[in-house]
Amino acid sequence: MPLIFEPISLDKQKQYLDKFYQCLQKPSDYSFVNLWGWSDDYGLYWAWSDDVVWIKQTIPNEAFWAPIGSWPDIDWSRCFDKYFDEPITFLRIPEKLLRVWEKNIEDRIRKEDERAHWDYIYDVKELIELKGNRFHKKKNLVNQFKKKYNYQYVPFDAKMIDMALAMQEDWCTWRDCESSEALSAENRAISRILDNWQTIYGLTGGALLVGQEMVAYTIAEQLSQDTIVIHFEKGNPDYKGAYQAINQMFLEQNGDQFDYVNREQDLGDEGLRKAKLSYHPIDFLKKYRVTLK
Repeated sequence: MPLIFEPISLDKQKQYLDKFYQCLQKPSDYSFVNLWGWSDDYGLYWAWSDDVVWIKQTIPNEAFWAPIGSWPDIDWSRCFDKYFDEPITFLRIPEKLLRVWEKNIEDRIRKEDERAHWDYIYDVKELIELKGNRFHKKKNLVNQFKKKYNYQYVPFDAKMIDMALAMQEDWCTWRDCESSEALSAENRAISRILDNWQTIYGLTGGALLVGQEMVAYTIAEQLSQDTIVIHFEKGNPDYKGAYQAINQMFLEQNGDQFDYVNREQDLGDEGLRKAKLSYHPIDFLKKYRVTLK
């Protein structure tokens, strides 16, 4: 019996979130915002069956992502026999789902680490306070920004969308997005999400204004009861400390009710990895490539 895949759609986001909240771990990849925002670039589709949302990637190659639902309650052996009759590859499998599979169908799976897709997890309080030598450079840059510019921090709402889209267009000019497929894809995802801001559940964010100009913004959402995820964070390179300032001020203003902040993965980019490590993650949400035999 084949799974019936369809495009990821806004009108099923509530049903999807109901399944997502049942997962033992909530990786950033599987937030509705990310699935829908990046669906065109990864060719993502979903199928709904057996209390599971199955997710398939078709670009650049066909592969499955982690099935979404209450993992311990699913008869995995029966599900896999029902839908798959040949070896199949699953990407971005979170560690706790891997443990469930190892417990139930260990003889049928082969795993490989996917370090490029590990989520970086930070202590919110540490990133707000920036105490000690570890954060000295970050705190110094935040203080320089505060002293140098007559700035205003504002919560992100629908009134900010046009300013953020204009800043994003400028940012892509500064970074030459056209020469990088990764940056071009990210730009498309950001534009898609901002254009649909008012129809996507749970989006939040913040922005820094200097005069009438937006110089930094953050887009985020609640990922779980104790964790907020930062989807996008952009700063104007002409304003020294803008990145460090929006990082610190957003969490101080909007994130202090959470214990942890997930700042997503580095996708194997060495510059991004160095930047994410410089904020001293306290943990990683590990993910694996799993081949089902």
